[in-house]
Amino acid sequence: MSERNQDQARQLIAAARAAAVHAHAPYSRFAVGAAVLLDDGSMVTGANVENASYGLSLCAETVAIATVSASGRLRRVVAVGVIGGAMDSTGRATGHAPVRPCGRCRQVLNEAAQLSGRDLTVHCAGAEGEAVASYRLSELLPDAFGPSDLGVR
Repeated sequence: MSERNQDQARQLIAAARAAAVHAHAPYSRFAVGAAVLLDDGSMVTGANVENASYGLSLCAETVAIATVSASGRLRRVVAVGVIGGAMDSTGRATGHAPVRPCGRCRQVLNEAAQLSGRDLTVHCAGAEGEAVASYRLSELLPDAFGPSDLGVR
């Protein structure tokens, strides 16, 4: 990974870790944070929000992408950072294993990727530690269905 991409990964992972502090995860006790980098260098973050009706829960990546979309900047997404880990007794996320987006979040990220015309970089890390696994979204979601399949550009 180039030095520029390493710096990008560090910044996104740090922002995702800061966001995970705000996770509302009383049921799974698994906090996730996400940070989305836009083409102007700004970042938007999100944390998972669980609901007693489990199906209504929101993943951190979805929260961040929805916030980007609400500000009219969905086509400006460049890269994403995702972290997660089991919460300890104080509510702090723990663990060193990199956390990757779930299938639903990969599809949500693909919407932004196809609209932006970019194969997004997705940086994944644990709640703690230095290990970062970086992927192209096309690696995580090959042969994706998206706006282009419906004629939307």
